[in-house]
Amino acid sequence: MKKAKEGKICKYCIVKRKGHTEEFDERKVYASCYAACLNAQIRHAKAEKICEKVSRELKAWAIKKKYADSKEIFKKVAAAMKKHDENAAFMYETHRDIS
Repeated sequence: MKKAKEGKICKYCIVKRKGHTEEFDERKVYASCYAACLNAQIRHAKAEKICEKVSRELKAWAIKKKYADSKEIFKKVAAAMKKHDENAAFMYETHRDIS
């Protein structure tokens, strides 16, 4: 286990764009994937299936990795989404919060 900047212990730490560290949360992967799918006009049922697969793949990767930065996660999510739907992957890659 790694120690997050705030002194918290986390199993799978993610270094965010602004430099702070937090626990990997597969729900965030699912939510961003789902939003991209809906923006790509994919039906809810199909979007859920895609996002479940992507979330599962990323969780398995994160468990092995133990420590990653948000750029790595972004690239892995985009690659996983491309396997299932090119349009959704494009929406994910181009509609990123840049704040």
